[in-house]
Amino acid sequence: MKKILVTGASGFLGWNICQIAASQWEVYGTYRSKAVKIPGVNIIQRDLTDFQGLKALIEEIQPTAIIHAAAQSKPNYCQLHPDETYPINVTASINLAGLCADYSIACAFTSTDLVFNGLNPPYKETDPVSPVSIYGEQKVAAEQGMLERNPQVAVCRMPLMFGKASPHAVSFIQGFVQALKAGKELQVFTDEYRTSVSGTTAAEGLLLALAKAKGILHLGGKERMSRYDFAQLMAEVFELPIEKIQPCLQQDVQMPASRPPDVSLDSSKAFGLGYQPLSIREELERLRGQV
Repeated sequence: MKKILVTGASGFLGWNICQIAASQWEVYGTYRSKAVKIPGVNIIQRDLTDFQGLKALIEEIQPTAIIHAAAQSKPNYCQLHPDETYPINVTASINLAGLCADYSIACAFTSTDLVFNGLNPPYKETDPVSPVSIYGEQKVAAEQGMLERNPQVAVCRMPLMFGKASPHAVSFIQGFVQALKAGKELQVFTDEYRTSVSGTTAAEGLLLALAKAKGILHLGGKERMSRYDFAQLMAEVFELPIEKIQPCLQQDVQMPASRPPDVSLDSSKAFGLGYQPLSIREELERLRGQV
């Protein structure tokens, strides 16, 4: 069985990738500080910002493919700690791309829809980047540096993702569900739009990209939806009190990182390769009782 290395296995996306990949690959997953156990997956502690340690890991495992999902992916944290987050979000990513080139290893990288400013959606792969946060800027730097070092890398721009929580990481819907179950009022943006997918769908898309893509690829869903409309649909499917969901605007909530209004992705290119996200309703129905 071929070997795949998944970085960031304790994170929400990495955890999903490991589980999906385990049926077809011998999976190795890395974590930095939060140990995790995933059935059928070999888990390894490694600081990816240590180049020699990263190189030694690749030489030891000798993977056929790598999916690089490890990152500090919280925009507000990156905004407040740019020097701390640059090494993992940018430097380690470029180093990994270089090692994949050196050892002829297929590589997929998880970037973000937040490389855009949200003013001209839907965004295709060929549209110019225009980040409005340090996190977005770091992902742009990683994309460009990785492709300069290794043009064979599949740079996958991921949308907002949701799904079952991993032991150490949640998606945005966990907070929604907890608030509504507790009978609390939930304020949700009516003016922020995304093309969301489940973590499972995202993982399947990344494995597809690994096999069929190089360069930039968008892995968004098929529906553009505001966070407010998403919350309403989620409450309906999960049978939670919809009346507790209250509309608000981005400007009503002050945060360190600026938020683009609409970073909906045009993922036609991925659809043509066989990427087939379910509708958001279908995704939520699959999650009912698990969140």
